[in-house]
Order: sequence, then C-alpha cells, then structure tokens
Amino acid sequence: MNDAVLSSTQIRPFDTRRAVNLSVTTWFSIAAIGHGIFLAYILAVFYPPIAQSGLHGLQGLDHLPAGFREGDTLGNLAAVAHVLLAAIVIGGGPLQLVPAVRRYAPMFHRWLGRSYLLAAVLSSVGGLYMIWTRHSVGNLWSQITISIDGVLILVFAFMALHNVLAGRIAEHRRWALRLFMVASAVWFFRVVLMGWAMLTGGWGIDWESFTGPFVYALGLGQYLVPLAMLQWYFHCQKREAGHRTQIAFVSTLVPLTVFMATGIFAASMGMWLPRM
Repeated sequence: MNDAVLSSTQIRPFDTRRAVNLSVTTWFSIAAIGHGIFLAYILAVFYPPIAQSGLHGLQGLDHLPAGFREGDTLGNLAAVAHVLLAAIVIGGGPLQLVPAVRRYAPMFHRWLGRSYLLAAVLSSVGGLYMIWTRHSVGNLWSQITISIDGVLILVFAFMALHNVLAGRIAEHRRWALRLFMVASAVWFFRVVLMGWAMLTGGWGIDWESFTGPFVYALGLGQYLVPLAMLQWYFHCQKREAGHRTQIAFVSTLVPLTVFMATGIFAASMGMWLPRM
C-alpha cells in the first residue's frame, strides 16, 4: 500500500511535465506548419513582382494597401524591405527553434540567428516608419498597438544579442523565444483574425474601416497572449512548479492550439492559397 502511494507520488510530476512538453511540442509543430504556408505565400506573391519591377513591383496589390505610393521613394523602400525581410522572419524563426538544428548544425544555427535578428530589427524599423507615415489600416489605436510590437522586437532583439555575447546562453534562449513571439505577431494577427471570422462570422469587426472591439483587443493580444503563455511555460519548467500549475497550463494551451489550427486553415483557404 505504501509502495503504491509512493510510486503514484513519484510518477505524478513526471506525467504533468511530460504533458506540458507534449502540448508545447504540438503547438510548435502546428505553428511551424502555419509559418511555412505563410512563407510560401510571401515568396509566391511578393518576390516575383519585386524581382521583375523593383519598387514598382508592389504597385496594384490590393492586399498590400501601403505597398507602393508614387513619389514616396523612402516609403516604397521601407515597404519592399519589410516584405522581403518577412521571409527570413517567418521562415527562419521556427527553424531557429528546432533543437536538432542547434545540435547538429551549430554553424547554420548561428548564421541563421544573426540573419533572423537583423531581419527582425530592420523589418521592425521599416514597419514603424510605414505605420506613422502612411496610415493605411485601422485607426490611431491600431497604430499604437502595432508600434508597441515594433518596440518590443527591438528590445527583445537587443536582449537576445546582449546575453549571447555575454555567454549567458540560457537567458539568450529565453529572450530569443520572446523575440520569436513578438516578431511573429503579424502571423498571429492573421491567424486569429481569420479563425475568429470563421467561428463567429466576424463579430466585433467592422471590415470596411477595420475597427471594432475585437480588432482593438487583437491589437494587443497578438503579442501579449503569446508572451504570457511563454512566461507561463518558463514557470512550468521550474522545479517548484506544482502539479496544478502544469495541468492549468496544458488545459489552456490545448484549446488555444485547436483555435490556432482553425485559424491557420481559415487563413490558408481564405487569404493565402487563393492568391498564390
């Protein structure tokens, strides 16, 4: 009887920790697939016209309203750079987080990390410039929430670089994960938006002005929710994390993962694949 109780007590932390790891692995695998589809969309839709026509390549793309404006050379450069660098951010982010890449291709991992860091920073700077000079989507609230994400990208990129140069690898990886979350906010936004539209018909969204309570909430949620879940995951990895905390984390992440998968399907079928 005592042996059975002791055995049960020993297995419980292992099982909950395993559940946490499994739920995170599942979330990441589905997110990586979604990033891959978005990457294919970027490469298929934006790269060919830019390669053929340069800055004018973004002209006439109705799904990129701030893409090209006659006479605005600096803004057009920012738009083209933003789109081109997005491929590195969206495609390189998930690849950079795969443990096997770090383990078996450390040189590739380091160079990809440098490229990802630089692309995220430059894309963020270009995005901030376009947000405050072109005013193409949403209202002032949209500009503020997107700008907060841009600033977070710059801060997290600095912290990731600072810690790796100081040899604090564990801290570097934490900041790199935070950077991945905020740099992928543009992807989270589209996935959540389309998933919500599919499940609710677009409640809380004025599509013509692209405003409304859900759009306002999503403006902050696109990076605050992923960051909160990531911080919760960090806590679950600590030895003092209790059984209930780990179960609560899994119980929250699983439905979020299901919703994310729904959003990936909706965005793929409604936004990305039809334009490729």
